[in-house]
Amino acid sequence: MCRLLLFTFSTVVFSFSPAVFSQQPSPSAVNSPPASEANALVVNSLLGLPAVPIPINNPQTPAKVNLGDKLFHDKRFSIDGTISCASCHDDNQAFTDNLPVSVGHGGLTGTRNAPTVINAAFYKSQFWDGREPDLEGQSKGPFINPVEAGLPSHEPILEIVRTDPAYQAAFKDVFNVAGKQLTMDHVAKAIASFERTIVAGNSPFDRFYFGGDKNAITEQQQRGFELFLGQGRCVSCHTLEQDHALFTDSRFHNIGIGMNAVQDDVPRLAEAFLAAKNQGGDVDKMVLTDKKASELGRFAVTDGLSEIGAFKTPTLRNVSLTAPYMHDGSLKTLKEVVIHYNNGGVTPATAPVNPYLSGGIRPLNLLDKQIDDLVAFLEALTSDYYPKTQVADSQTGGRHE
Repeated sequence: MCRLLLFTFSTVVFSFSPAVFSQQPSPSAVNSPPASEANALVVNSLLGLPAVPIPINNPQTPAKVNLGDKLFHDKRFSIDGTISCASCHDDNQAFTDNLPVSVGHGGLTGTRNAPTVINAAFYKSQFWDGREPDLEGQSKGPFINPVEAGLPSHEPILEIVRTDPAYQAAFKDVFNVAGKQLTMDHVAKAIASFERTIVAGNSPFDRFYFGGDKNAITEQQQRGFELFLGQGRCVSCHTLEQDHALFTDSRFHNIGIGMNAVQDDVPRLAEAFLAAKNQGGDVDKMVLTDKKASELGRFAVTDGLSEIGAFKTPTLRNVSLTAPYMHDGSLKTLKEVVIHYNNGGVTPATAPVNPYLSGGIRPLNLLDKQIDDLVAFLEALTSDYYPKTQVADSQTGGRHE
């Protein structure tokens, strides 16, 4: 299930367009950015994917992407020099770590499964609970989380990038900044730019559905696709458009994972969490260091009772490479995932249904053969390779963004 591939790099080139990305987030997603930060579209030729949204205030350039790549892999940005972004989002493991929950400095573990970076550029919010609106915001958090990189603040990172000769030259070239002018926002913009090049389409399914190659997927996978659209109702959340498929609605749902362990304690947990949050508690730190608080899901961000235990719909692209599954890594295989949904959002089948379960989650009545067909379809969503897209430096004066 966790077939590992070495990444090869394509010759796909982004060309820039003055068009504005105006699609609005769903009601439960984060608020839209102001007009001054509207997203410009770039052309993405990978089959099955839409154009990659690029923020106007952070245009892509080759030098910025290369700088972001270096920052992404720098282990010095942790309290003991052992953890980088790539520790949990490994290039050679489909940009995840294939662990139930990630391991930080000193062997500390958090509460959440590391989602893949592949195609994260398309998400309307980041993290399982959507607590950051974009990749720039997301990139800052793990450095100062006590169970991840463990730094007390971002100052150690700034000390390195302001004094390391290679970083000094790179930040001067990309952003025209040096010394105290070089801030964590510049670091975050570079990392986010690198992450926006990690996109992958062109799976067997894409060649079948968007490319018209009827032999690109097997008969079993075709049966699984029919179940995906029909009896399995997967497409309700893992959406499919006429000309592309992100396989996510970018919304948040309680699908019955993790809640059974805390559901009797939810009123007390929610009240205590809100009290701590109102007293200045850091949501990022609270949800990653407290297992019970983690299970509150999107509620921890919005305070909305209807979003207790709700987590973001992940993309299904390359899902066969990113086991284990769910926000807590509790399901080991894709078959276990399908069985969980077939049970109506409970594992095991005899477990009680939690009272916060999203309305669309109910038993599917799939036969064993149908479950196998659906798993086979999900395996057809694996890209042949993971290209790091090359960026055309067509921005005039863009380096100072």
